[in-house]
Amino acid sequence: MKEKFSSTILQSEALTKYLLETSAYPREHEQLKELRMATVNKYEYWSVMNVPADEGQFISLLLKVMNAKKTIEVGVFTGYSLLSTALALPDDAKIVAIDPNREAYETGLPYIEKAGVAHKIQFVESDAMTILKDFRANQEEEESFDFAFVDADKENYINYHEELLKLVKIGGIIAFDNTLWAGTVALSEDKVDKETLERIGANRVHLRDLNTFLAADSRIELAHLSIGDGLTLCRRLK
Repeated sequence: MKEKFSSTILQSEALTKYLLETSAYPREHEQLKELRMATVNKYEYWSVMNVPADEGQFISLLLKVMNAKKTIEVGVFTGYSLLSTALALPDDAKIVAIDPNREAYETGLPYIEKAGVAHKIQFVESDAMTILKDFRANQEEEESFDFAFVDADKENYINYHEELLKLVKIGGIIAFDNTLWAGTVALSEDKVDKETLERIGANRVHLRDLNTFLAADSRIELAHLSIGDGLTLCRRLK
């Protein structure tokens, strides 16, 4: 019997609904809710590119526990994770947000401004590798970031990891989103129907490669979480 593709890690729609409606949505900031709904209205299917509300809550809590003040985000889309971060950080914090799609970012910008946190964000319209390499060449930026969040092109995740290890300070965290790819990273091709393989594409392979790579990386402490679509936390050790 061929296994089917699901859009979430939680295979029970009822459990997903329970988690969001009981714990996440009641605590969701008003502008996060407005941004989430605006994204659904404009992008419909592609709105799943934003992190879900429960993952946004986790990121927010993690940043507060870390006392983070300077972060970098690779891949922004309309900015749900970006706004979650900006709301969690102190007023004098700085977030570098990199994405080649300014139009998507500007969809969420009114809600970021309404929340009063736009001054914390430096949006850079560019491919990420160019900016990360520029930062590495700038000694003032090396080892200056407390936290990095990566939710971009999966084929470059390992490349981003290598660059970010030089930018995030020792003890800082790099977080990679979508690392379970709706659970399909665990499936072998003979157990996935052809239609599903076409839908999940090469990203399944890229993420499997990333997961194997990170598990063997002695430079980091690793936690691979089954939240959202899979979230991997890498704490820099050296």
